[in-house]
Amino acid sequence: MSASAESPKPSPTWLATWGGYIFAGLGAFLFASKGIWIKVAYQYDIDASSLLAVRLLFATPFFVIGGLATYWRMKSRGQEGPPPIATRPDLYLKTLAVGALGYWFASYTDFESLVTLTPQFERLIIFTYPLFVIVFGAMFFQQKMRVSALWTFAIAYAGIAFIFVTDLRIQGSVIFTGALWCLASSLSFALYLLLAKPLIARMGPSLFTSWAMSGAAIATFIHFLNVHRLSDIHWSPSLFWLTLGLAIGATVAPSYLTNFALSRISSQANAVISFINPIFTLGMSVLILRLPASFADIIGTLLVLLGVGLYTWLDQRAAKNAAQPASG
Repeated sequence: MSASAESPKPSPTWLATWGGYIFAGLGAFLFASKGIWIKVAYQYDIDASSLLAVRLLFATPFFVIGGLATYWRMKSRGQEGPPPIATRPDLYLKTLAVGALGYWFASYTDFESLVTLTPQFERLIIFTYPLFVIVFGAMFFQQKMRVSALWTFAIAYAGIAFIFVTDLRIQGSVIFTGALWCLASSLSFALYLLLAKPLIARMGPSLFTSWAMSGAAIATFIHFLNVHRLSDIHWSPSLFWLTLGLAIGATVAPSYLTNFALSRISSQANAVISFINPIFTLGMSVLILRLPASFADIIGTLLVLLGVGLYTWLDQRAAKNAAQPASG
């Protein structure tokens, strides 16, 4: 046996093989719990702007510390980072503005929608944001749109319409108001994703998130102080723990879990796993909030999952076929 023979590579550990899928599943579960935390917090006489302000008060330091740690780690290793603020102030101002759009406006409109909507209906409307990303990308960002797969949009929105009509008949026009708030959240979050992509590529995800969360915090606290005083929030131990759980359990933790997952599995695999998000929300609404799972909820959820899932599958298949070299 020659000395130059290669030793066999050790087989990957169980965590290396399945860790990414576990992180993605946990991230999807925790993201799905956001509406549950909010609905429970509303029982303590707190409004959307106050709840959002307290959530960011708890969550922002974690993201800022993460961004600073990444910056100093890159600097200590001599890695090239983003340009200094003095030379590119526009880059950082854009990041603050985009962060305010994605982490303040999209969140505030989402919180307002949950005043009247059930968490499962809110989650289904939010879940259609990839469709808006596709439409806005084609309209404003010169991105290609698979026209042949647009019929899948109709399936997803048929599910939302089915639940909407049923809830409108039972609860009245307040459902219409909540759905408009939620639609505004989905639209603004889709626009945020498109605007954020080139900024993330230039700054890196961790530093971008740090600055974006700072922009959201500034916008949130300006908004809060325009409509409230600090004394308007009536604290109780239960409300404190609920807002802390919302900030850590449904904001910070799932963000990092999703990033960990993306470092181990493909974005396509992570997207497929995220399809269980509305199912988690529906289950938690039944088990924790004791809300009934109606026939409309179940059928509507299945239609939304089918529509979004089909478009994702068709888009990935078309991209894979386009990437393959032509035979001949």
